[in-house]
This record gives sequence, C-alpha cells and structure tokens, in this order.
Amino acid sequence: MSTNTHSSSVNVVDIIERKGGEPIVSLTAYTTPIARIVDSHCDFVLVVDSVGMVHHGLNSTLGVTMEMMIMHGKAVRRGLKHAMLVVDMPFGSYEESKEQAFRNAATIMRETSCEAIKLEGGIHMAETIEYLTNRGIPVMAHVGLTPQSVNVFGGYNVQGRGEDSKRVLRDAVSVFESGAFSVVLEMVTESIADQITQTVGIPTIGIGASAACDGQILVVDDLLGMFTDFTPKFVKQYARMGLDADKAIKEYAMDVKNRNFPAPEHVFGNKKPSSNKDQK
Repeated sequence: MSTNTHSSSVNVVDIIERKGGEPIVSLTAYTTPIARIVDSHCDFVLVVDSVGMVHHGLNSTLGVTMEMMIMHGKAVRRGLKHAMLVVDMPFGSYEESKEQAFRNAATIMRETSCEAIKLEGGIHMAETIEYLTNRGIPVMAHVGLTPQSVNVFGGYNVQGRGEDSKRVLRDAVSVFESGAFSVVLEMVTESIADQITQTVGIPTIGIGASAACDGQILVVDDLLGMFTDFTPKFVKQYARMGLDADKAIKEYAMDVKNRNFPAPEHVFGNKKPSSNKDQK
C-alpha cells in the first residue's frame, strides 16, 4: 500500500470553477523529471495510457496495465507540488461493471495519491461515472476519439463529422449529467467542440478540438518534438528535442571512437585531494 499522501495545491473544485474563465493548461507526464518541469506551468497533469506507446513501444494503448499506470502515477506524483494529478484508467479496468471500476479507481487513487481518475466513454459509461462520483472518486470523462476503442472506430479518425456530431454531443452531455467534473474532447470537429463547450456546465479540455475549449492538453513528448517520424495535425512542436538528442548522441559516439572522451577534465588523477570537499 502506498504511503504517499502528498496532494497538489490545485484541486477538482478549482478546475470546475475555471469553466468559461481563464483557459486551463494541461500536459501529460510519465516520469518525475518531466513532472517537475511541467508542474509550475500546468493546472493539472495527466498520466495517460499513451505511456504504453510513448515509453513502452506498444502499438496501441490496449496493452497498458493497472501496474503500469500506478508505477508512472507514483513517479509523476513525486514531481508535482502545484498541478493536480489525474491518472488514466487502462483498458479492461472499468468496462465490465461499475463495481469493477470502483475497485480499480480506488486502488489507483490510494497507490498514486492522485486527485482524480480519467476514463473513456460517453453514454454507456454514464452509470459508472455516477457510481464513482457518488462514492468520492472525481471523474474526468473522455469522449470523441477514445483510443481504447480504436478497433471499433477503424483507426485514429476524426469524430463528429456530419450526423456523427449528434452522437458526440449526446456523449458529452451524458457524462456531464452523470457527475464528471470535466471532459476531454479528442479529435472532434471544431464546430462540435464549440457546441459542447457552450452546452455542458463543466470544463472541456481539447486535444485536436477547438481553441474555444475551456482548456487544452497535449502529450508532452509530442510538444517537445521527441519523435521525428510522425506528428499529428493537432500538435504544435515547441521544440525539436528528438533531433537535438540525435545530434548530441552522434557527437558523443564520435568522441568515444576518436578517444576524445573522456578528456583530461573528466578523469581522476593520482594526487590525493586535500579534503573530501575538494574531490571532484
């Protein structure tokens, strides 16, 4: 059982009160160092199941386990002081029944000391959302493109076009009425994102949605440009760290091969230092 009882200065009520106000800033994080960097800039940090693809090389999020989410949730918790922590519920951990969802959500919250959990699904998850919130578990909902249902959607396709906009709107209204404190809108048309934001009484968090949403979230690795082979349309790369890392590692490799590293300043001489303080 976790002994980590740390909590953040931002809480669920703070997020709810931002509806229609100053935009909510959010990023994903999976490690303590990244959590420490994003903490002061974000209102909440999401440990999302894309960690399976980003850090474990999986082809989709479907192989992510409870153990993986808890491990990364604990790591991020250690790096946060300001931003609220939200942890994703992985595929298969909540769909079977509302009782299963409660057991696993309670485990995640107990082990990671997160302030809320996130789960995917609209109308069909309404009963579960209500069950969890009535038992003290804050729920961030997720509608539109839900990656755990990628096989049903036939790929990572934009949702809410044409008649499908009615489905996405119904899903968003349903999770709002069921007690979710916010809702992620992923890869939906701008018009339906704007309509949902105007309709529901909870903050909307856009990822591939609309600038008019109450907040935005991106996968931090996408924002930092860690990957050079693929960038989704909805991502703005604020850095090119993948290219910078490749350049740095190439330079290191050449230095090793040419015996330029380690240099004299990186090795230890035979002279005994005058004190432990002087030892480098």
